[in-house]
Amino acid sequence: MPAEPTLDLNERRTERPANQAVTELSVSGMTCSNCARHVTGAIQNVAGVRSAMVSLESHQALVRWSADAPQNVPAVIQAIEAEGYGAKVLEAGGRGRGETRLRGWELNLWIGVLCTLPLMVGEWAFRLGMAPWFQWCSFALASVVQAVAGAPFYRGAWNQLKVGNSNMDTLVALGSTTAFVYSVWALLGGLGGHLYFMESAAIITLISVGHWLESRVTARASRALRALLNLAPPTARRRNAAGTETEVPVTDLQVGDAIALRPGDRVPTDGDIIEGDSAIDESMLTGESAPVDKTAGSRLYAGTVNLNGRLAMRVTATGEETALSQIIAAVQRAQTSRADIQRLGDRVSSVFVPVVVAIAALAGLWWGLAPDSARHVHDWLAQFLWPAHTPVTALAAAAVTTAAVLIVACPCAMGLATPAAIMAASNAGAQRGILIRDGVALEKAGRITAVVFDKTGTLTAGKPSLAKTWQSPEGGAARGNPALPLAAALSKHSTHPISRAISSADPGEMEIREWQEIPGAGVQAKCRLADGRWQSARLGSLKWLRELRVDLAGGEAFIAEWSAQGATLAGLAVETSLWGLFAVKDEVKPGAAGVIRQLHRQKLETYLVTGDNALTAAGIARQTGVRPENTLAEVRPEQKARFVKTLQQQGHRVAFVGDGINDAPALEQADLGIAVSRASDIAREAADIILLNSELESVPESLGLARAALRTIKQNLFWAFFYNAIGVPLAALGFMSPILCAAAMGFSDLVVIGNALRLRNWKLRPAP
Repeated sequence: MPAEPTLDLNERRTERPANQAVTELSVSGMTCSNCARHVTGAIQNVAGVRSAMVSLESHQALVRWSADAPQNVPAVIQAIEAEGYGAKVLEAGGRGRGETRLRGWELNLWIGVLCTLPLMVGEWAFRLGMAPWFQWCSFALASVVQAVAGAPFYRGAWNQLKVGNSNMDTLVALGSTTAFVYSVWALLGGLGGHLYFMESAAIITLISVGHWLESRVTARASRALRALLNLAPPTARRRNAAGTETEVPVTDLQVGDAIALRPGDRVPTDGDIIEGDSAIDESMLTGESAPVDKTAGSRLYAGTVNLNGRLAMRVTATGEETALSQIIAAVQRAQTSRADIQRLGDRVSSVFVPVVVAIAALAGLWWGLAPDSARHVHDWLAQFLWPAHTPVTALAAAAVTTAAVLIVACPCAMGLATPAAIMAASNAGAQRGILIRDGVALEKAGRITAVVFDKTGTLTAGKPSLAKTWQSPEGGAARGNPALPLAAALSKHSTHPISRAISSADPGEMEIREWQEIPGAGVQAKCRLADGRWQSARLGSLKWLRELRVDLAGGEAFIAEWSAQGATLAGLAVETSLWGLFAVKDEVKPGAAGVIRQLHRQKLETYLVTGDNALTAAGIARQTGVRPENTLAEVRPEQKARFVKTLQQQGHRVAFVGDGINDAPALEQADLGIAVSRASDIAREAADIILLNSELESVPESLGLARAALRTIKQNLFWAFFYNAIGVPLAALGFMSPILCAAAMGFSDLVVIGNALRLRNWKLRPAP
């Protein structure tokens, strides 16, 4: 993967999917990832917005509008301002705040370090804290830090106050101001004693360091999404009817245009090959590293790479209709969505700042009005904790304790606990070809207890072929009507995999009329036989034929032999007479047995449901490792959903794994739907999790990743609550200085984000 750039939305004009309406905004007032999350949520709540991506580092937002929706930019700006932030449209070619060399927190960092370091050296190394000349120098340097490096915090706190909100900026501004104002008052009033200019400057400097590190770490968390955004090339070589090639912007392409691709070119949009053949690298979309051979008629996807051949393609989709745009939108939606577990953190965060301000005020009053009582409690606890220096005067103790309580509290840690893990997990999934719809889906996936598999196209390869044919001696063959041509004629109008396997084995030129397909059963029609008569013929499942009173006794040996081999049996009947049987073999995927073992290792129950007969289902179950008692055969699509509901009534949280085509009822009924599909199926969004490659191994990987994400969320929430529950009382009791509190608060955010980032390197252990 290329070196990770900063997400500068001004430089992303060439990365937009074709014909997609976008608006770029400059956003002011954001100081942390929590702020960026609030801005993103505000934008996405505006009608007509399809997705939003907010960059904390560049202070910009990219808004994508839904097709045919009005682009209500003033409403977006108003929504951002209602959250306490500023916004304006970024002019084309304009330079945003993120483009300056010392942007954002880097400027704060340098100013803070250059001003705070001399204060620390003077006080701690040379013991100059009580020297009058050094106190005046401290006042000058701390004033610079307050005015310049502290400006973002004061602006943020003021903007939040204007809309009736409060956040971490409120606590930082109050805490730093408390220490600074007390020191100014003591200096100008000649009160003597220790002054806290160094502490007031260090608070802002250390928190700026934390925010700078946070912005860098958060940028790493969205690496996979930025890689997706960079996939589509800005231009394409459009070919006219005369064969002349012209380089045009991708935004100018229309459905039906012919595009020329040279070796090494990235595919600009979705389309079908009309000339040539080549190997295509689809790894960024599907997670499969092996190139895919493509010939005329094959589908190409935007962002994939043409490796070695010259191709001509016909555009079939542009803009947000392409698979790449669907994936980008889905990943963005997952990263900005809210899981149910997040509600606890949100409820606490909503009252957190007022409660902390109240605690800080009470602690300050206690130390200021009843210093002897406060010191007595402090000294008694010190014998169990650690010795800590407290200010000599009551007023100084009140100011320092108040500042410490305000600074040590960290609402950001609680606010980021869930979103950071969701962002990291959704990016990790995208890199593996696992598309997670939203945070709720991720949370549900982490709590699954049972996994139900469809058979065709899921546990099996989905490419059945006719293995053997049996003809009844007393059937149509004896009267000049072979079974296979009649079955092929009946099945050639059906798209069912079994029908396709039979129809491809024979031209099937017999004359039929009144053709009808019975979902989950088979097909039927009137057929003109060799003697000229029109009779009713049916081709379908053995269960269906039995229900129609067709006698299958003559083919029992054939049925038993091929069912034991895992083949699917279809029967051909004319009126109520059995004319033939067809064994259609769909090979079990090579890794299916390993997948089932991996799921059992994760202590998940596995089930197999299929429309095939019981013998065939038992054969597939035996090959894959599904327990016989967990195998359900001869079920129709709607019955699969009922089976899922039965498991749910037994207390299971059920994941259904299907191909996303005829399994929609079961996917909808399940607690978690997993569609095993190719990138072309993305637009359907048939499930909570979509596997962009066809490898079944992604099923336990996706569930394992979700479990790891859920564990990470719980760990983050525990740390956030534990940190604040311990830090605030310790600061109120005088055991933590404002400098230590500032460092601890920044560390708390980094712990939450760093813990979430571990998901990017999560790997599923191989099954034994």
